[in-house]
Amino acid sequence: MERTYIGLIHKEPDSDYGVSFPDFLGCVTAGSTLEEARAMAADALELHIEGLASVGMEIPKPSSANAAIVHPDARDAIALLVVSTRSEYADIQESV
Repeated sequence: MERTYIGLIHKEPDSDYGVSFPDFLGCVTAGSTLEEARAMAADALELHIEGLASVGMEIPKPSSANAAIVHPDARDAIALLVVSTRSEYADIQESV
């Protein structure tokens, strides 16, 4: 099952592009280019979901774009990055 989550891209002048996910506290990654950050975000999201599922934790439903934009972490985000996942765990114990 494909699920689409929104990642927030953060960039400081002398840093890599950081990506965080409003739906997954603690799921963060970075890349030196936007393309690398996108690829790393997809990997980080997949691993995070698999980790949650492996210990029986609920997988949150993806937030809407409107909810992500008003998330406190979005204040300093330069863009929204949409990342899709095809995890076998995506439909396990979904929280509402």
